Amino acid sequence: QVQLVESGGGLVQPGGSLRLACRFTGDYYTIGWFRQAPGKEREGVACISRLNGNTYYEDSVKGRLTISVGNTDNLMYLQMNGLKPEDTAVYYCGLDPRDGAYYYIGCPQSGRYDYRGQGTQVTVSS
Repeated sequence: QVQLVESGGGLVQPGGSLRLACRFTGDYYTIGWFRQAPGKEREGVACISRLNGNTYYEDSVKGRLTISVGNTDNLMYLQMNGLKPEDTAVYYCGLDPRDGAYYYIGCPQSGRYDYRGQGTQVTVSS
């Protein structure tokens, strides 16, 4: 059974940094992060593909956010640097399992994974 639990959110000033973590069970076809801000649509942020080992990023976060997965400990991270007020949102980790029938390459559209965690709030404000 797939389970995902996020941690690491909080309040940070503009320009600051946070690191989110997601503990997950099971193997993945794709694993990643998406976010949702009040009044806005869900937005995929970054993901890692098991198919080719590549990482993918939404344009607005490139160069500021870095996704990674530990080799042995079923932990995924999102290192967030240079945070901006527009990064304020609830951040979720998501997973599409390796034994599923998926045909996309990259991240699922609009961060719509089959499994997700409960989310962690990130607020960027002075």
